[in-house]
Amino acid sequence: MKIIKPKKLQKGDTIGIISPSWGGPNSFPHIYDEGISVLKEMGFQIKEFPTTRAEPEFLYNNPELRATDVNEAFQDEEVSAIIASIGGDDSIRLLPFINEDVIKSNPKIVMGYSDTSILLTFANQLGLVTFNGPSIMAGFSQMRNFPNAIEHVRDMISNTFETYEYQPYNEYVDGYPDWGNKENTGKINEKQTEYLQWNWLQGTSKVEGELFGGCIEVLEFMKGTDYWPEKEFWKGKILFFETSEEKPSPDNVKYMLRNYCVQGIMENIKGILFGRARDYNTIEKEELERLILNVLKKEFGYTDIPIVTNMDFGHTDPQFIMPLGCKLEIDCDKKKISLLESPVSE
Repeated sequence: MKIIKPKKLQKGDTIGIISPSWGGPNSFPHIYDEGISVLKEMGFQIKEFPTTRAEPEFLYNNPELRATDVNEAFQDEEVSAIIASIGGDDSIRLLPFINEDVIKSNPKIVMGYSDTSILLTFANQLGLVTFNGPSIMAGFSQMRNFPNAIEHVRDMISNTFETYEYQPYNEYVDGYPDWGNKENTGKINEKQTEYLQWNWLQGTSKVEGELFGGCIEVLEFMKGTDYWPEKEFWKGKILFFETSEEKPSPDNVKYMLRNYCVQGIMENIKGILFGRARDYNTIEKEELERLILNVLKKEFGYTDIPIVTNMDFGHTDPQFIMPLGCKLEIDCDKKKISLLESPVSE
């Protein structure tokens, strides 16, 4: 399958905002508007679609209208990129109404995480590079607290490069202060500076593969459906997984990984990356890592697949953008992880 890269963004370009899942902009408009203001300060124009600020109940009852906004955002010639307002739990209901031809014919940056993994993995299977990264309300709204994260976003969506080495952030936060209190707009919880290191659980080689993944719980929604990738799709992939604010137990993650192994997916992949698990304490993080290694190495005998955990992507801030469809290198000897190509084109 030919991979299609969207064009990089320039100042003045228009970003379309959609709400493919939960109606967060309606529930907490001050949080949403703060995220929009960050994008405007970065030099971008904003275009909202009809359901972007709709009430949560209306969005829940109208998945086809949400899908219409997705289709129109891709088709809109004024829009150069699409970013989800926030995640949720039911964007799987949009897929029967998504126009595949519109996506393939109008490649552009599409970004979000959590439940937006549905849209990202769907579009990636059509050949488009997609961007697992910050949403408007959970990511951009707090980004003034992390200037390095703003620069990282620029690197991913507005610059091209031959290689890009991911560098660990020197701090992170779990969750956000009460959004119901408007005084918390733009604010973050206490920064944490412990347990920052990436943990190299397994692997001694240098491997490269094509990134694919997202929120591990959300990907479960796709299993067994027509939207789950065929076995051939997994060949040469580097999988990345992250866990949501629902905080699945280490045992639940173990069960999910077993399913990937039984499907034969792990026979085809080159490496596995895990994002920092939100709201896990140190003991829970260590237990998660023990179970990941136990499933892959002991139960199924995958002793050579590089496995790296506690990386800076997913439901903690600041987060890396992980571009699905781009080639990535894991160097176990030098403990380096690098993109081997830019996710955007000139």
